[in-house]
Amino acid sequence: MILDDKKTINAWCSYDWANSVYNLIVTTAIFPIYYSNATKAAFGEDGMVSFFGIQIDSSVLYSYAISFSFLIAVILYPILSGIADYRGAKKAFMRFFTYLGSIACMGLYFFDGANIELGILLAITASIGYASSVVFYNAFLPEIVSESKMDAVSAKGFSMGYIGSVLLLIVSLVLVQMPETFGFDGAGAATKFVFLMVGLWWFGFSHIALSKLEDLPTKNKINSEVLSAGFRELKKVFLSLQTRINSIRFLSSFFFYSMGVQTVMLLAPLFAANEIGMESAEMIIVILIIQLVAIGGAYLFARISIWKGNKVSIMISVIVWIAICIMAYLIQDKTAFYGLAALLGLVMGGIQSISRSTYSKLIPEDTKDTASYFSFYDVTEKLAIVIGTLTYGTILNLTGTMRNSILFMTLFFGVGLLILFFTRLKDKSA
Repeated sequence: MILDDKKTINAWCSYDWANSVYNLIVTTAIFPIYYSNATKAAFGEDGMVSFFGIQIDSSVLYSYAISFSFLIAVILYPILSGIADYRGAKKAFMRFFTYLGSIACMGLYFFDGANIELGILLAITASIGYASSVVFYNAFLPEIVSESKMDAVSAKGFSMGYIGSVLLLIVSLVLVQMPETFGFDGAGAATKFVFLMVGLWWFGFSHIALSKLEDLPTKNKINSEVLSAGFRELKKVFLSLQTRINSIRFLSSFFFYSMGVQTVMLLAPLFAANEIGMESAEMIIVILIIQLVAIGGAYLFARISIWKGNKVSIMISVIVWIAICIMAYLIQDKTAFYGLAALLGLVMGGIQSISRSTYSKLIPEDTKDTASYFSFYDVTEKLAIVIGTLTYGTILNLTGTMRNSILFMTLFFGVGLLILFFTRLKDKSA
């Protein structure tokens, strides 16, 4: 592939357009609230469900399911990234997990609440597909753009994802708000159709990127050594980064603040439904606000990184995230929650975009095994999600309220901010 080729860059960015509709419409906006309403209708208003004969709070179950999906992804990453680099097959794995995730997403159409085992299994599979495809997608970034353009291209990718999600989110809002107009038997049936629509969107538009991105096949045969190669590659990456103290500090900071960022983003819909009383249509409006603001937020923090550096840009974002958690703990009414959503949107895209491009700059210039480096990055992020969501669910289980869970996230943000304060992120030597 030619470095800084506009067609390749646009094709790469288009995958954000393709897959973000799942992450930000299904995972963030619709499925958690549909899941909450459907399970209450099937099992009762107290929120307790029977999962393979085990009685458990539905919100705790969902939190643990998300945690489990990312734990599986963490286990798979080292093996798959090692094979991808050894075989020169990043796109092949990206394609496989795209298909797996999008088909599982479409399968949610058949979840009605009573068949909770099917719903949880499909949610876990879709989550694994999404998370795993992204690690190979991210690994193409340093192969298609020069370092000076990484911040802008990373932001462009996220922004395309937000724009695509907004378009489909508006369609989803219309369907859920006026289901009878389109021949649906109520909002629940319309919501199930949205799952199908999102899966088809993800599956279809992903082929723009898949048709342009190129693998460099090595023709190496897979053997027992290759299966453990990913873990050796992670160790090699760790040892490489270990000699660069500020790289280790950045990843440590990223690990802690990602516990907060990803957990809040994944479980905010359940918080909105259970603590604020948001309905599905209202939550779609909330996510629409987040999406629109996030488009500008991604570019805003990219500009801040140009003016003041990546470190300052991320630190400002983390401070705002801390404020969001504190305000969420205190908020009681829907109107205030809409305002909080706008603030969340401002920093959501910014911190993800700048974190990705910052790490890209830390990868040694002469490396060809970018999938292994991004596997290390994604393992760090997904382990953070596992710990964050487990912590969130455990505190909810112990205290009975998500307000305590989301307030606890400020601890993770605080530790990440403190480590980042002592980190230098100025150039490739950092």
